[in-house]
Amino acid sequence: MELLQNIGWILFYALNIILAIFFILPLLLMLFYYLNGKKNIPTSLLNKKINDRDHSFAALLTAHQDTRFIAPAVDSFLKQEYKNFILYVVADDCDISNLHFADDRIVILKPETALHSKIKSISYAMDNFKTEPDVIVIFDSDNLVHPLYLKNLNQYFQQGFEVCQTHMLSKNIDNRYARLDSIGHIYYTFYERLCKMKLGLSSAILGLGVAVSTKLYREMNYQTTIGGFDKKLQSQMARRVKQIAFAEDAIVYDEKVEDASVLETQRTRWIFTYFKYFKDSRGLMASGIRNTNMGQFLLGLTMLRPPMLLLMGATGLLMIISLFIKPVIFIGWVVLLFLFVLNFVLTIATQSKQKGMMGTMVHIPKLFLIQAKSVVKLKKAKKDFLKTEHKKIVYIDEVLSNEYR
Repeated sequence: MELLQNIGWILFYALNIILAIFFILPLLLMLFYYLNGKKNIPTSLLNKKINDRDHSFAALLTAHQDTRFIAPAVDSFLKQEYKNFILYVVADDCDISNLHFADDRIVILKPETALHSKIKSISYAMDNFKTEPDVIVIFDSDNLVHPLYLKNLNQYFQQGFEVCQTHMLSKNIDNRYARLDSIGHIYYTFYERLCKMKLGLSSAILGLGVAVSTKLYREMNYQTTIGGFDKKLQSQMARRVKQIAFAEDAIVYDEKVEDASVLETQRTRWIFTYFKYFKDSRGLMASGIRNTNMGQFLLGLTMLRPPMLLLMGATGLLMIISLFIKPVIFIGWVVLLFLFVLNFVLTIATQSKQKGMMGTMVHIPKLFLIQAKSVVKLKKAKKDFLKTEHKKIVYIDEVLSNEYR
């Protein structure tokens, strides 16, 4: 009986420590960020150039059953100051009869049979390259790029980086749900990308605006072509390069969700991919330990962090248990959560580059309710990889005219 009690206490303390790490890590990253002398240096100047090449870029825009956003995306590329690129638009299961562009740098590709997969669409584009580019940059069809996007991105490849995550901002913030969708991204961009870049660690990858050496991407091996594109890419790239860079000044705009039901669908997909790629996440963290590579270890740890709803739910349960059997741990959790919330608020207040975010924070409980509903749909996600529907058709000039700096 005493042995079982001891085992129970060990498991209890271990679970508290594991969950606490996910709340402590952002606090540590912020501390090291502000103690680091490079915090005021633009990320494009953190490393010396090793070449002066104007790298050739292939921008891969994947569209699925919807061509409404292609014209605005193409328009943003045609306004690039940097000219050494070709944009490949993969119109998967789309009617392309209305897509006509005079510039020969715009290539429209329509697969003969429907692919229904972002990974397959990327492979299809690469199989149809006019010429082999130095770098591929992957986008969703609703993305827009800043006129200096490729010019600024080129600087990072001149510094020798082979994988680079660019800076995603929201192209629509005129809706409460769009701002709620943006808040979490602002927070994680600061800790998982900017802080790590300034500290010389690998930054986290998104499913859009990620630039990869073409040669390196061709080494990718996908066991499944449905879902989790960014997680699989991050897991494999982090093992192949010294550091995944974050290009703070290479800005791509993404549409944020403006409807509660669509936000719910999006969260369902995210939670599903968390469990689906749990083994990859664990493997990356283990690789970081074996290689004594802090960047790999932290990326793996980040991928293992449960979705916020599950993390807060488990923490709340532990707090209730602690209140009755170990009050000192309950007090510790109260202090830690207070610091976490304070840190979250300060991060949004200091890092948001677009207006309206602070006022939206009072609606965060609604986001937790939406996430709770999304858990119910996990079974459906196994059969049908849920697609996020977008509605906001806007051109880059309008986005820039409304931009808040």
